[in-house]
Amino acid sequence: MSSFEIIGGKRLNGEIIPQGAKNEALQVICACLLTSGKVTIHNIPDIRDVNKLIELLEAIGVKVLKTGTSSFTFEAEELNFDYLQTRDFRDKVGSLRGSIMILGPMLARYGKGFVYIPGGDKIGRRRLDTHFLGLQKLGANFEYHPREQLFTVTSSGLRGAYMLLDEASVTGTANILMAAVMAEGTTTIFNAACEPYISQLCKMLVSMGAMIEGIGSNLLSITGVAALHGCEHTLLSDMIEVGSFIGLAAMTRSEITIKNVNYSQLGLIPEVFKRMGIKIEKRDDDLYIPAQEHYEVESFMDGSIMTIADAPWPGFTPDLISIVLVIATQAKGSVLIHQKMFESRLFFVDKLIDMGAKIILCDPHRATVIGLDHQYQLRGIRMSSPDIRAGVALLISALSAEGTSIIDNIEQIDRGYQEIDLRLQKLGARIRRING
Repeated sequence: MSSFEIIGGKRLNGEIIPQGAKNEALQVICACLLTSGKVTIHNIPDIRDVNKLIELLEAIGVKVLKTGTSSFTFEAEELNFDYLQTRDFRDKVGSLRGSIMILGPMLARYGKGFVYIPGGDKIGRRRLDTHFLGLQKLGANFEYHPREQLFTVTSSGLRGAYMLLDEASVTGTANILMAAVMAEGTTTIFNAACEPYISQLCKMLVSMGAMIEGIGSNLLSITGVAALHGCEHTLLSDMIEVGSFIGLAAMTRSEITIKNVNYSQLGLIPEVFKRMGIKIEKRDDDLYIPAQEHYEVESFMDGSIMTIADAPWPGFTPDLISIVLVIATQAKGSVLIHQKMFESRLFFVDKLIDMGAKIILCDPHRATVIGLDHQYQLRGIRMSSPDIRAGVALLISALSAEGTSIIDNIEQIDRGYQEIDLRLQKLGARIRRING
């Protein structure tokens, strides 16, 4: 197990380029299973979760070739379905939640698939009902084998259907969408997730020959086609990294320019950080964050305390709630953080309290943060990364803190952030990796 050693309290300076979007990568790589043609994808991040998915596809039988620093080609000419019932497949799936999205493409193209309960962040229950109910409406039959925790999924031919999703699940929408593009007839998905990642997946599928209307909205209409062909696709910049770097600049009182952010795809993210008092200047497609000695939280028009809550897109993404909470610890003013979507995502605040932050954890979903206004620095401690986003939030806290911090279990951070230590070192951060 590896750790980060961080000597905090140093101001940073320079430019940083966000990696390709992790969540988009997991979707579009799975979409390669829909065709035997060559699919080329650019700007793929070199991170643990994405690399594991690529290894999984190779094990299934997909020919994978790295053609550049962040570019790959995928050719799924023939799959090895016997492998899908092996212990090795089960182990790979068990460490990667995104693996569930291979099911839709396999059903669409081959009429069968196998899936084990996938892994991922331990941030509370993340049910799969939306995936299964949507695929069942298209004609998929599920058989569960409890001893192996294996689902055998078959179809004699998928057929289009109308469905109202019970939740706007991003991965659920992606899975159903990839199955529907080759289903007979028309599929209508209402209450579909409409994150930029889903729009990007739709655009990629259209370039492969799919027929999709309503891209960018929560009402998708898909007319099935008989076959899809290869394509070339480039990932967006990772908006969660963009938000993380804004938070880093604020907490360390640093001057940082975030390059090539795909500003039009950031939604409410810049506005939420501005409500926290952080100055953000758009320069072409870059974000310039000036060094600020203080940032003051806005109040609502009636004078009540500022509340930051997550919501399905176009609401504020839950993946940045941890970052906003950390920023609030050094703001001027108080903030109520309301994490609605996952019940275990705020449990890392005990580490922030140990560092000197003033936080009241009201319940599993809400925390009140009383900002220190940089009058008192957080102090370095030893802690462990519980999941990807909380891990980076703790990393940002450590970089702003007085003294030395050790963060264990950084494999969680590596799942979502490419060479984060090396990139932060270029900004002047005193961080080093300790291999256990």
